[in-house]
Amino acid sequence: MNYKIVVLAKQVPDTRNVGKDAMTAEGTVNRAALPAIFNPDDLLALEQALRLKEKNPGSTVGVLTMGPPRAGEIIRQGLYRGADTGWLLTDRLFAGADTLATSYALATAIQKIGKVDIVIGGRQAIDGDTAQVGPQVAQKLGLNQVTYAEEILGIENGVATIRRHIDGGVETVQAPLPILITVNGTAEPCRPANARLVMKYKRASCPMERSGEDPYAALYAERPYLTLNQWSVADIDGDPMQCGLAGSPTKVKAVMNIVFQAKESKTLSGSDSDVNGLMKELLDEKIIG
Repeated sequence: MNYKIVVLAKQVPDTRNVGKDAMTAEGTVNRAALPAIFNPDDLLALEQALRLKEKNPGSTVGVLTMGPPRAGEIIRQGLYRGADTGWLLTDRLFAGADTLATSYALATAIQKIGKVDIVIGGRQAIDGDTAQVGPQVAQKLGLNQVTYAEEILGIENGVATIRRHIDGGVETVQAPLPILITVNGTAEPCRPANARLVMKYKRASCPMERSGEDPYAALYAERPYLTLNQWSVADIDGDPMQCGLAGSPTKVKAVMNIVFQAKESKTLSGSDSDVNGLMKELLDEKIIG
């Protein structure tokens, strides 16, 4: 059996490098001021999708992402690892979206893609840590959903068997297709880029990524697969009032860097008496125990 698989992936700012310019005056992330990376949990989701493709010959994997034109890099990274295609949602009307507006855009795009059997995404993105987008997309599309997935064990007779890593242990569940799955951070890491695929797709780009005087214009005409799918709000028949800031009831008021400083410090030697004294103090203060 072959399946049509869509991976939800996001280009996120590297939150290890958050500085004073990380937010705009409107309270949204200033992506231009931060290095951009493939969201870690989404990479794990991509790996699960690629494994399903390998187990089920004839299946296809497409990467769906939303962001500025430079987010086309996420699709290329997917192609380098074995994905078949991708779609970039890019439009000023998408900008500033919270989870509600983001899930609306992604769900509307999936409807346009059509006849999708499996949607897979990371549990959460490191720039928001809400873990809301996947479940919201499932709700909007009326899909069965399984969260906290650690491994998709297989699909048989239209039913997926999935191992979940949850508080208190691990459980195995089954759910019928079509389905949306969000993948936990404990899943297997994604495979590296394939050198042959890098050479094939290194010039792949979305139209908005290209400059006016494109030196590779003839190459794009010769190899149509190097032109990545680029969709606007109008292309997916979306409602502008449900996209971006217009469709986002959640607004970030401010982001602050908070540095914790100890009120006092204590220097200990490595002697047994000092260590035992520290342990007694921590237990008495109920800091541990």
